[in-house]
Amino acid sequence: MNVSRETYYDVIVVGGGHAGAEAAAASARLGAQTLLVTQSLDTICQMSCNPAMGGVAKGQIVREIDALGGLSALITDAATLQFRMLNSSKGPAMWSPRAQCDKTLFSQLWRQRLENTPNLHLWQDEAVDLIISNNVCEGITTRIGLSIYAKAIVLTTGTFLGGTIYIGDTSFSGGRLGEKASNQLPENLRTCGLATARLKTGTPVRIDGRTIDFSKLQPQPGDSNPSKFSFSDTTKPVAEQLPCYIAYTNLSTHEILKTGFDHSPLYTGRISGTGPRYCPSIEDKIVRFSTKDRHQLFLEPEGRHTNSYYLNGFSSSLPLDIQISALHTISGLEKARILKPGYAIEYDYFPPSKLSYSLESTMVNNLFLAGQINGTTGYEEAACQGLMAGINAALKVAGKPPFVLSRNQAYIGVLIDDLITKPVTEPYRMFTSRAEYRILLRQDNADIRLTPLAYQLGMVSAERLQRVEHKQRYVAALTALLSSNSIGPAQANPLLQSLNSSQLSQKTPLATLILRPEININQLILFISDLMPDMPQNIKDEVLMATEIQLKYARYIEKENDTAARILKFENLAIPHNFDYQALQSLSFEAREKLSALRPSTIGQAGRISGVSPADIAVLIICLDRQA
Repeated sequence: MNVSRETYYDVIVVGGGHAGAEAAAASARLGAQTLLVTQSLDTICQMSCNPAMGGVAKGQIVREIDALGGLSALITDAATLQFRMLNSSKGPAMWSPRAQCDKTLFSQLWRQRLENTPNLHLWQDEAVDLIISNNVCEGITTRIGLSIYAKAIVLTTGTFLGGTIYIGDTSFSGGRLGEKASNQLPENLRTCGLATARLKTGTPVRIDGRTIDFSKLQPQPGDSNPSKFSFSDTTKPVAEQLPCYIAYTNLSTHEILKTGFDHSPLYTGRISGTGPRYCPSIEDKIVRFSTKDRHQLFLEPEGRHTNSYYLNGFSSSLPLDIQISALHTISGLEKARILKPGYAIEYDYFPPSKLSYSLESTMVNNLFLAGQINGTTGYEEAACQGLMAGINAALKVAGKPPFVLSRNQAYIGVLIDDLITKPVTEPYRMFTSRAEYRILLRQDNADIRLTPLAYQLGMVSAERLQRVEHKQRYVAALTALLSSNSIGPAQANPLLQSLNSSQLSQKTPLATLILRPEININQLILFISDLMPDMPQNIKDEVLMATEIQLKYARYIEKENDTAARILKFENLAIPHNFDYQALQSLSFEAREKLSALRPSTIGQAGRISGVSPADIAVLIICLDRQA
């Protein structure tokens, strides 16, 4: 940036986390002259909590980011230490890729990519105020006194707005441990009429691997044939994986943790913000699940060239001496030395009901918000919001209509719709159960769903689009060939016998054979290779997976479409005010809890309650039908 008292850009992105990095890269990719302002260029996309990308539903989001031309998948692939496909024993709607990452390399690669992105400029400084005139955001002012103007501003400040860190009785201002909070900006935003609320999150201890007795822990290796996140050919699967390890708390651990409750900011009322339900602190776990004798923990390496391990599942804001004493009761960690304490952080966020579907504020024009500032939790949720905000900021500058994804197009569409239409009372985390069309929104077909849209925007190249079209043609051709070509008993029965599957007495179409649950398409690879000897190697695995899913789950897809139509039909179905949700065990625990508290009057209202899934609504409809 050429420094002057007044500087002009098309788009300014405030914050260098996962949302900010994706927003800045997307805006610049679409031709907008973009400035990324962050307190420290050395912590761009730092993995503040767990050193991993993906997971249940989150992996689908990373694949969607990649399909739309974002960078998270590419950088994750380059920094991967271990890759696992979660829920692979379940149906394909539940398959979720997850990669353990080298957190230092991850941040370095992001900075390298941003520094070499055309139209993108970086500036280390703190935004302390917005320049707003007649409800139009025109720029920012910075800590060192600069006024920087732009046609659109994207705020991606994470946990830094009014951040307060808690460790036992100790509390202090901070956006992350060792980094200062942004206290002036939220005060100035409130004067503009933007209401804030408080949320809480936390992180566990980091442990020196030299003091861990790994012989007492259960190794958790990566997949034997690891995949990767990006659909492009520019990245490769991880070649040398590092293991994670499983440990367990015990009753002694729990008793020691309880002795610190009198000094816990969670239980003494010093923290007012609500924490993430599905990533609770260890003290929350032993209170909420008091009948459990132990809780599973995961030791995850933070890099190839560090001894630091992240103790997933042991987040805590208890006093440091309690954290250490409890840690030493865990088998394998009796002599563990910590490198960083666990802590809680409470921060300001802006209720996202005041956003449009483009993530532009409905209160202040030209102001976009993305990431934890909108009440979400997780790198993936932040990154996809940043991508969408960056795209829409650039489109607005160019005078083009916004880019919006619907619930049946992407998990990203589900997330944004949920944020805008349902009250955020706790940090929002994506789950497969939140998506009523999840069999359609699989991780394997994100490129088919979204890359054509990204090409129309200008976010991906013609080569990326051609690869997707090439893949689709081969899927269609292979599906037709498997349906029209049969296999006889002599060829099939040896394989079927080895799989304890009933043998054939006559020729059967290959497509029919694939419908058997014990058969997968790779077991028929010799026959398929004869049918399609020219299938390109670079898309072979993707074609085979897509074809198998298309054949095997056609009825489930049809059923899901019928369920969605039925839910819409019953939008105005009345629910008795005294309905006993607790007696309906088919509902999820969260649904029973929230429905009992909020008492919706119709099925439509129930469906818009955060945490009440489409599956819960289907159960309610069936129950109400029976009572009618």
